[in-house]
Amino acid sequence: MTAELDLKKAQELEEKLDAEIRFRPLQASAAWIVSGALLALSCFHYYTAGFGLLPETTHRGIHLAFVIGLIFLVFPMGRAKSRPDEPSALRPLGIGLHDWLLAAAAIASSLYVPWIFEDLAFRVGNPLLADWLMGSLAILVLLEATRRSIGWPLPIIAVMLMVYGLFGSGLPGILAHPGNSWKAIVNHLYLTSQGIYGVALGVVATYVFHYVLFGVLATRIGLGRLFIDLATALAGRYSGGPAKVSIFASGLFGMISGSSIANTVTVGSLTIPMMIRIGFPRHMAGAIESTAATGGQITPPIMGAAAFLMVEFLNLPYQTIIIAAIVPAAMHFFGVFCQVHFESKRLGMKGVPADELPKVGAVLKRDWPTAVPLIVLLVVLFSGYTPYLAAFWGITACIVIGLTGRNGAVAVALLAGIVGAALTGHIVEGAGLAVLFTLCAAASLWFLIRDAEGKARAIDLADAFVLGAKYAIGVGAASATVGIIVGIVTLTGVGFKLSTIVTGLSGEFALFWGQIIPAFLFDLKALTLFFTLVFTAIVCILLGCGVPTTATYIIMVTVAAPALGMLGVEPIVAHFFVFYYGVLADITPPVALAAYAGASMAGADPFKTGNTAFRLAMAKVLVPFVFVASPAMLIVTKGFTWAAFWETTTGCVVGIVMLAVALTGYGLAPIRGLERLALFVASVMVIMPDRMFTIIGLLMAAPILVRQIMLSRRAAAPAAG
Repeated sequence: MTAELDLKKAQELEEKLDAEIRFRPLQASAAWIVSGALLALSCFHYYTAGFGLLPETTHRGIHLAFVIGLIFLVFPMGRAKSRPDEPSALRPLGIGLHDWLLAAAAIASSLYVPWIFEDLAFRVGNPLLADWLMGSLAILVLLEATRRSIGWPLPIIAVMLMVYGLFGSGLPGILAHPGNSWKAIVNHLYLTSQGIYGVALGVVATYVFHYVLFGVLATRIGLGRLFIDLATALAGRYSGGPAKVSIFASGLFGMISGSSIANTVTVGSLTIPMMIRIGFPRHMAGAIESTAATGGQITPPIMGAAAFLMVEFLNLPYQTIIIAAIVPAAMHFFGVFCQVHFESKRLGMKGVPADELPKVGAVLKRDWPTAVPLIVLLVVLFSGYTPYLAAFWGITACIVIGLTGRNGAVAVALLAGIVGAALTGHIVEGAGLAVLFTLCAAASLWFLIRDAEGKARAIDLADAFVLGAKYAIGVGAASATVGIIVGIVTLTGVGFKLSTIVTGLSGEFALFWGQIIPAFLFDLKALTLFFTLVFTAIVCILLGCGVPTTATYIIMVTVAAPALGMLGVEPIVAHFFVFYYGVLADITPPVALAAYAGASMAGADPFKTGNTAFRLAMAKVLVPFVFVASPAMLIVTKGFTWAAFWETTTGCVVGIVMLAVALTGYGLAPIRGLERLALFVASVMVIMPDRMFTIIGLLMAAPILVRQIMLSRRAAAPAAG
């Protein structure tokens, strides 16, 4: 079996299922204009990443102008039609005149702040009439652009907070504040770096766009196919093989794709039909793929946008964030693997016949050059350079490998040149031009060479640049709208007020349960922290049901992280906690986008698929509580010791295996009734990073294990006879 990816089919499925790239059909002339603008946006970010960023406000303003302007051209006001509209006087090039006017307003209002930047210091706090009128226009077009590209929830939250900022003086109790005029709100949101032009937009414009583009290019040159074929060759032959292929392939593919839905449709287009063919129920096949695919957002080095936001919020090196993410991400995939393994044993699943599997040697011989860009990116990144410079060289490697048709000699020369320059300190912003132009000159010899389908490789490269920009404009609008939310929070101080409410409510719960639970098990402080974590997790999941993960993360960090900080949780731990639970929303009904994508591909019931996916992700549910209780799991936290790390991680691994047996009802033999319940409780106790609870959990599980061994031997005896 050859794991060839149908990129066109995967792209069509993703556009159908992911609102952020669900574009309306365009007439040919309009399509050329839009494609040209998307290509220009990608080229702008590629160039600035390698040869120097523009001044902060100018860079963000240009990015925002492109993003918001394009949204009004490619996203309709209502539901998209199946065919493009006919051109007319009110619909130039088939796009409504109002959309053209809104695009022009978006571009003008986005570029206004960079235009007046030299005088901005004299206007902040005392804006001119033109300033706050343009700011009002920018807020209106931004909210509408966000509604079109990602839906209603985020704009509604932003509007509610702006209303709070205007009329908060009329509220009772702790939520009251002096109130603000509309002019003051616009001044804060539009003219300062605390609002629309704040950290969220800056991170997307400086880091996220480049890694989205890198992921698209790496997939286009065949790195995704390499990952999937390797996973298929290594895991396909074992019990439930296609399901295990799904886990390994999604983990590898997640390294270059920070999107749960993109991961689901790309890997799932191969693995879901295979799982159904060997006997997995349809809802189970969709759930396995979508659960594994959500690991893409927590798998280094890309991790969606959250890793780059953590860099800015925590003021930590990107390499530190990547290291912290490794073990929790591994626990997620290990948890899914364990449940899939025991489920396969319970259902009596076979693997894929050996003659249908690709050979590891043949796969590596064909596609090994496609791994060069990822190696280049990681080497430059861990050599101490900026994340966007690492992305620049990764993209450059994709370009050269793609244009030369994955030529092995070129790949070796490229890898040696860039890695050597990085390790010797010769790659810096704006430098390395001679190397770059030499590579481009060499690659140009292949410009006219066509691929097996007759398409010029340069055209395919340009198409990938367009697709990369398509993936990024939705998150660009969301990040700017999140800037409104963050701006109101900083203007009114509502974040700390909500944190006080949450910790107060958690304290009341702790007082109640503290009278029931013995103090030697949980003291009042531990109970207060536990309930704060539970409330925070619930809000993260609920908010993530209608808001993109990046936006959920920023909102929850702004609102919930202070509450965790009050209780002594280290900042990086608090950030990872809210991030993990924001990602979990992708497979949590009722709005489980990744699970619904898997269900659509499997022809299964979406709600049933979502429920199964949540059960498969139970390790991801518990692990954040583990690294809050024992930050050693994240490696880079204060007071780290290897002894604490191995004790925490080993207990987590053992507990996850026990949890998988309890949830699937099968280990060495079937397990039912009270034994499953007892094993579930024992597994949670073992997972908890407390030595006393771990010992109690192991003692509870020991009789069940003995009985499992006896049942297994009893079942094997007739077969041996």
